Amino acid sequence: MILTNPVVISVIVLLALSLLKVNVFIALIISAIVGGLAAGMPVFAVTEFFSPLAAIPGITVAGSGEATIIDTLVGGMGGNSGTALSYVMLGAFAVALAHSGLGTLLSRKLAKVLHGRRLFMVFALAGIACFSQNLIPIHIAFIPILIPPLLKLMNSLKLDRRAVAVALTFGLKAPYIAIPVGFGAIFRDIVVGAINDNGGNVTQAQASSVMWIGALAMVIGLVVMGFFFGSKDRQYEDRPIIGEVDDDVEVTMNKEAWGALIAAIVTAVVSILTQSLPLAALLGLVTMMLTGCIKISQLDEMMNGGVAMMGFIAFVMLVAAGYGAVIRATGAVDTLVESAAVYMQGSKFIAAFVMLLIGLLVTMGIGSSFSTIPILAAIYVPLCLRLDFSPASIILLVAIAGALGDAGSPASDSTLGPTSGLNADGQHDHIWDTTVPTFIAFNIPLFIGGLIATMIFG
Repeated sequence: MILTNPVVISVIVLLALSLLKVNVFIALIISAIVGGLAAGMPVFAVTEFFSPLAAIPGITVAGSGEATIIDTLVGGMGGNSGTALSYVMLGAFAVALAHSGLGTLLSRKLAKVLHGRRLFMVFALAGIACFSQNLIPIHIAFIPILIPPLLKLMNSLKLDRRAVAVALTFGLKAPYIAIPVGFGAIFRDIVVGAINDNGGNVTQAQASSVMWIGALAMVIGLVVMGFFFGSKDRQYEDRPIIGEVDDDVEVTMNKEAWGALIAAIVTAVVSILTQSLPLAALLGLVTMMLTGCIKISQLDEMMNGGVAMMGFIAFVMLVAAGYGAVIRATGAVDTLVESAAVYMQGSKFIAAFVMLLIGLLVTMGIGSSFSTIPILAAIYVPLCLRLDFSPASIILLVAIAGALGDAGSPASDSTLGPTSGLNADGQHDHIWDTTVPTFIAFNIPLFIGGLIATMIFG
């Protein structure tokens, strides 16, 4: 039965705990344990102390050499170790830039352009965020640099930060779905490769011809929710922000600012050439030291600030990878699709609806469309071929089913990133101010748009 499937139970628990404002880190661990228990995975390893627990109904203990739920969770955390390291290093780089005054200078220049233009600010930030996926693929690295210095301007405009969260998440997702450059090229390769590895026969050109539909659906969500939240007043307090420069202190392009600008260019170039954000951030910090922007003695301060700013996100991403490992170990995704297939009855419409819904559930839990695609493709592609879906429809189903849930997942960097910048003064709630608005803004139009397009292409 679908409702008793371990994936469904686990994701429901995760969402319920998150909506109750249980810390997302704790919610992920609890949900992983619940999912593992529902699948009958071992809870304890057999030891002299725990062996009597094997007699308790509902408690499974691991035999010799058999992995427990926690073993699987911890073992799977390495899947996002590179991402976690990236966030800590980029956080340190962002703090160093803040100390140089370059971020403040840039934000003040933007503030002059955006002052009094609340809705323009929302959509301008969406545009800037788009560049972070394709033109200068540094992903969420720009957020802790650019957004915190703009918070006081947002406060003076009484701008609801939920509108900004929607705008930033749009920029972190829509470009990689639609444009095959930077992160978009990586996503396109994963989609096409996963489909072909599982019996499909699609090309990059075919993917490019249809995947823009997902981005178009997100544009609709951005416009609707951007105007909805952006047109309403919301009051915030002016509170201290990490690395903030006082308004009465003049910030100019001095030696430190020029050094920081050079470091930012080095970081962007290295990230493009190597696709390694940790290396790019490290070389950025080294460049700042070589140019005299920061001193070696300040590195401890930079790293501590980076951990304070981005450390929580890094650990959440680690646990999210572990959660995904537990979900995969249960084998419940396959079972979920098999259970749902009973209701498809040979209907393409019902099949597409069910597959998109499953994609939403799985990605909401794992928090990464990039990680979800290979899992879903292994099940979806054979099913689509049996139902005679066209190559275009298969591409759309796999890509959109993977993208669904990324926006709106409490464990996604597409939501954690905006929260890291907007909550720099402690006035932006991750679940209710980022996750829920972005879920409504993007998952609903993505689902509807994907379903309609799949039916059109047949």
